[in-house]
Amino acid sequence: MNIERTQNGQAAQVRGREAFAVEARFYIKLPDQRVRCELCPRACIVNDGERGVCGVRENRGGVYYTLLHGRAPAIHVDPIEKKPLFHYLPGSYALSVGGVGCNLQCTFCQNWDLSQSSLDETPTHFAPPRRIVELARRYDCPTIAYTYNEPGIFAEYLMDTADAGHEAGIRSIAVSNGYLQPDALRAAYGKMDAVKIDLKAFTESFYHRVAKGRLKPVLDSLVTLRAMSKWTEIVYLIIPTLNDSDEELRGVAAWIKMHLGADAPLHFTQFHPAYQLQHLPVTPVATLERAKAIADAEGLNYVYIGNVPGHPAQNTFCPQCRSLLVERTGFRTIKSLIGEDGACPQCRHPIPGIWGA
Repeated sequence: MNIERTQNGQAAQVRGREAFAVEARFYIKLPDQRVRCELCPRACIVNDGERGVCGVRENRGGVYYTLLHGRAPAIHVDPIEKKPLFHYLPGSYALSVGGVGCNLQCTFCQNWDLSQSSLDETPTHFAPPRRIVELARRYDCPTIAYTYNEPGIFAEYLMDTADAGHEAGIRSIAVSNGYLQPDALRAAYGKMDAVKIDLKAFTESFYHRVAKGRLKPVLDSLVTLRAMSKWTEIVYLIIPTLNDSDEELRGVAAWIKMHLGADAPLHFTQFHPAYQLQHLPVTPVATLERAKAIADAEGLNYVYIGNVPGHPAQNTFCPQCRSLLVERTGFRTIKSLIGEDGACPQCRHPIPGIWGA
């Protein structure tokens, strides 16, 4: 079988019916004008005229295109704490850019109106990379965040925008489910200054039933990001009865410590009923506190509780002298005592993260 790989590089603009389409970077050409996507673990084999599961990558005559280059349905200015990233430029803002579609199908998705909607039915803004950079500068955002839906599925747009941003001194972060193939992850997220990964659960059964995916590729992505020395924070949304057992919580904490280190920030976040799981209750605060106690006991140094405004576990403490270093409420940083050197001002213990230029 003859297999032709596409060459990486600047995507070429396509003329014709779709002004925002550019040739994809991660796919293999197959016989009979079929293609195999090499972006995410699904490895969709796509016939001519069809799209992959994500809904935003299309085969046109044996050439695979991304349909999201330079178009975005959602552009907002958000606090960096909303991503959430707690060890990355606290108190700063990010120009948040979101697309349509996803390579997972989580029944609890908070942004289902974007992630599970059709590109053909969703209004979008004209937002080429340099336009996004201009908006970030206009609104004094030191960072562009690719978020709301899964940014990995518009990797080409993300990469080109990150390049344009770095030329202008603007950083980039990805808010991702981590469901990417290793080569695509290294290429796309190698251009990021930080990454937040949603770890949906710690069992394959949950991923299969509730997210329509697999756990192992996400764990592999976290290990790859660690090997790349990419600053990474992890969010674990605790959904009552589905991923909140002591065994699972202990397992995820132990895995993070073993594979990512004790300093990897872990956010246990409160679930609110959404999309197809509106019959489940809000996560009790006591459950979140139990999860934090388990992760603390496993030796993780930075375990946070999210979606509970005013909870003391939103703050950052020095793991050595226990001084309060960053005080937060909701999505706002009230006070940060960590300088650009990233050290506790009381005992000089290094606090990992990105604290300045």
